[in-house]
Amino acid sequence: MSAGANRPDNASKGGSYSYAIKSALFGVAVGDALGVPVEFKTREYLDSHPVADMTGFGTHKQPPGTWSDDSSLTFCLAEALTQGYDLNTIGQNFVNWYFRDHWTAREEVFDVGTETGEAIVRLFRGIQPERSGDTAESSNGNGSLMRILPLVFWLLPKPLTERFEITRQVSSITHGHIRSIIACFYYLEFARLILEGREKFDIYRDLQQVVSGHLSALLIDPAEVVVFDRLLKFDIHRLTKSEIRSGGYVIDTLEAAIWCLLTTGSYSEAVLRAVNLGQDTDTTAAVTGGLAGLLYGYDSIPEEWITQIARKDDIAELAERLAQSL
Repeated sequence: MSAGANRPDNASKGGSYSYAIKSALFGVAVGDALGVPVEFKTREYLDSHPVADMTGFGTHKQPPGTWSDDSSLTFCLAEALTQGYDLNTIGQNFVNWYFRDHWTAREEVFDVGTETGEAIVRLFRGIQPERSGDTAESSNGNGSLMRILPLVFWLLPKPLTERFEITRQVSSITHGHIRSIIACFYYLEFARLILEGREKFDIYRDLQQVVSGHLSALLIDPAEVVVFDRLLKFDIHRLTKSEIRSGGYVIDTLEAAIWCLLTTGSYSEAVLRAVNLGQDTDTTAAVTGGLAGLLYGYDSIPEEWITQIARKDDIAELAERLAQSL
């Protein structure tokens, strides 16, 4: 089934963004909350004890419906964009989350990646947001990918070169290495084409040309482009589960999310497949859930999951505010 067949008309480019933004934000949050209780569980454990519904407690001892830093920083970005595009505003929202519990599920920061935490401390100490993220090759966790999705709505009318540059800036607040930037760029381009009503396999094939071509035009180090070969040169959906990794490395998360999206046929199937890959369960499911939410729409997310989500009314109100600002 095509993306256009699943996505309501008012989510399309040029129409009302309200439904699409709501689909994206809840897509991230629900996937995140499904994964929180089993974060760090092995794939072998989840093969024997698969997640099939919203649960609670577990790893972080949080009630059902609790989302983590993935969603918190996604909402911080979305909220900043309601005032236009300003890196300092985005960075300040991240600082407010880390130090003042802003946009936390239950007034508590209970999970944060090392690279993200260190970058936010640098922001707090006055480092400019474009330079606060580490640029070392070893700093390619999934911390910018997990919260980047709201940026797609700001980027929609922009040309390709500007989309890449703005993505670079926003990723670099926490993750400044080119690998993390490219991962965010690929993910946002996938989301943008979903919003245009494209079918997911057509998107996948088209991005192999578009992304590869743009990276070549930018003279990106070929050694960095090769890292994306499983997405840019091969049919990743043909890989087996055992060939998909689900740790905190940004390439693993991006590949896992695209694999889960391409090998399933609904929102719930996609996010449950992501969770049950194990390890970084909340982030893999949040990143998968963002795209799946856009692809299948808010109405495809099981109502019983939505009902349990922390601050669901606040999330819906944020989606409406962002839509109105655009």
